[in-house]
Amino acid sequence: MTKTIAVVGATGAQGGGLVRAILADPAGGYAVRAITRDATSERAQELVKLGAEVVEADNYDEESLVRAFQGAYGAFLVTNFWAHMSADKELEEATNLANAAKRAGLEHVVWSTLEDTRDHIPVTDDRMPTLQGRYKVPHFDAKAEADRLFTEAGVPTTFLRTTFYWENLATGWGATRDASSGTLTLSLPMGESRLAGIAVGDIGKVAYSLLKDRAQIGRTVHIAGDHLTGEQIAAALTRALGEPVVYRPLTHDAYRELGFPGADEAGNMLQYYTEFEDYFTGVRDLNEVRKLNPELQTLEAWLDANGHTLPRD
Repeated sequence: MTKTIAVVGATGAQGGGLVRAILADPAGGYAVRAITRDATSERAQELVKLGAEVVEADNYDEESLVRAFQGAYGAFLVTNFWAHMSADKELEEATNLANAAKRAGLEHVVWSTLEDTRDHIPVTDDRMPTLQGRYKVPHFDAKAEADRLFTEAGVPTTFLRTTFYWENLATGWGATRDASSGTLTLSLPMGESRLAGIAVGDIGKVAYSLLKDRAQIGRTVHIAGDHLTGEQIAAALTRALGEPVVYRPLTHDAYRELGFPGADEAGNMLQYYTEFEDYFTGVRDLNEVRKLNPELQTLEAWLDANGHTLPRD
């Protein structure tokens, strides 16, 4: 009997990857119900053409989520901090998702979450600024706080801890051209530390593997696709772009002062990655992740397929 997986954020990065993973496995015994706020959007209609059932619901409307989850076996649940950059809103979304999952009787949920950085850097620690009153990296810490909502509600949950997307290198996080020298420069403030990164489509493939295995319920699973220094990332970008990319890391304070929306949040996150590299990469065992997703992409593999998306200007 076919089991339905409801996918929140189906037109977004992580959810979209899972929708495609399920649709790419027609003999797997699972159907996908893509959940989006607007079923008429271009991205939603693309999923319809691929064969997904598309229904409307909103993370701020618990009743709409309950209706969307009804009859499903399991669900993938995710929030998008960057849409509003508010930890309080993210917690509101997570509360509704946990309550709706419980009320709908879902048998297996994968919750896309992250570490609580305050376990390593207390709010009283002045190494980095405290944001939104009580967080160091709000989009990490709020998701981690929300973990307990699923546990306390008795929702059978696998906690999937993700990381930096390689897709970010195709946006303002990647190489930019120095106005004076014309040199392409990678300025991520990572020093000599390794960054744990992953292709966003691989998150969906891992989530699908987890949802097919009830033994994963209750586990916290940490994932990445590669652990690379700034120098290694710059070298990979050099090969993909066909011209030199120089790694000139900013300080974390300088990065926080760049002035783009969320620069303080991003600077704190990258400082956390840097100072706690051993922990963060250590719990993300690439061999273990590859067991869940044998197609796991290194940065080089991702660039082979997606290098054309990198900015050249």
